[in-house]
Amino acid sequence: MAARPGVVTGRATRSAGSNVPPDSRNSVFQHAVRLRDENPDVPLPRDGYPFPDDEAHRRRKADRPKDPLLQGAAAADLLGEFLSDPHDDLDRVEKAFHGVDVPIHHNDHLRSVALRADPELVRRNGRWLVEHARDRCAVTIGLVLLAARPSADDVEVVRTIGLLSDRFAPLAVWFLRRVRDGGESLLWLAERSSGWGRVYYVEALSEYSGEYRDWLLRHAFDGEFLNAYFAGKVALAASLHEAIIRPVVDDELIDHTGRLLSAMAGASGMGLDLSRYPPARIVLAEYARHLASQEATGARVRVAVTLTHDVRSRVAARLGCSVQEKAGLLSTLGEALARPAWLKVASEELARSTSWATWAQANDVLPVAFDSRQRIPRRY
Repeated sequence: MAARPGVVTGRATRSAGSNVPPDSRNSVFQHAVRLRDENPDVPLPRDGYPFPDDEAHRRRKADRPKDPLLQGAAAADLLGEFLSDPHDDLDRVEKAFHGVDVPIHHNDHLRSVALRADPELVRRNGRWLVEHARDRCAVTIGLVLLAARPSADDVEVVRTIGLLSDRFAPLAVWFLRRVRDGGESLLWLAERSSGWGRVYYVEALSEYSGEYRDWLLRHAFDGEFLNAYFAGKVALAASLHEAIIRPVVDDELIDHTGRLLSAMAGASGMGLDLSRYPPARIVLAEYARHLASQEATGARVRVAVTLTHDVRSRVAARLGCSVQEKAGLLSTLGEALARPAWLKVASEELARSTSWATWAQANDVLPVAFDSRQRIPRRY
């Protein structure tokens, strides 16, 4: 693409001052590649932050329109100018998009501009921006272009930038759901993401009919608070109620079921909670039954005690069961927790001075059989 003067001007010129893009010579994509190579097979530390453009974005003042229908419109105007007469002046492109609000989710204004342009031009410029831009706003525009014209040839590029998932996961999901075998890349990203990025990737995997059921049943939940957004979707999509009712199930499934149930119990509007999960009564009862066959670990004690508290604090109807069924469920959970080995681990967990220990003592959630006279630190 030959450089042409006078393109992507106007708003870009007015966006000087506090909205000057970064001077770093390292692209955001290079940053992602380095972190990927340094952290194989695990989520990136701090979701890849800080980016190379961190200083410029701390002082950025691009206002978002109050009207949701106008969000992305200014960026779409700039994108239309660029695609009508493209050039390879990266500094000018970065300055232009750094000065306006660039949505990180699918946006109809931006997508419509991309769809009106030549498909090959869109793909070529999209890949150029994703791979070379040093400012996250320009990288986002590149992803918009690739997502508008998804091609299997660009999967590796999207997967790599998608590791910076807090910023780029929404558009990476939009792209990967529209290419052949995109589910495998979504799984690859889900296993290497945390926080909001993991929410986007796991939710997308939940929409694949059965292909990733085993992973969803055993590995989707990583323990973060935001997991509550997708816990219910995972339980429904993976037919958890069918998997957990088997006479014998593996420890991974039991443990993961407990974590999903605990997250759903505390969803509080974030996602599907137990009161709106149709098989709640069945899955809770089966989890309690299987718990009796497991050895005690700190993680299992924390989950089981927390879930017992959630069940006890809800009226039976909110669990989809009768008063008698709720009483039976609490009895089964109580018997499992009252075993000597589990009581010993509960005591050890209290002594670890964790936030869970503080919560457990404040809410009086330990089994009745727990000896409260044991030496427990008064302060955590």
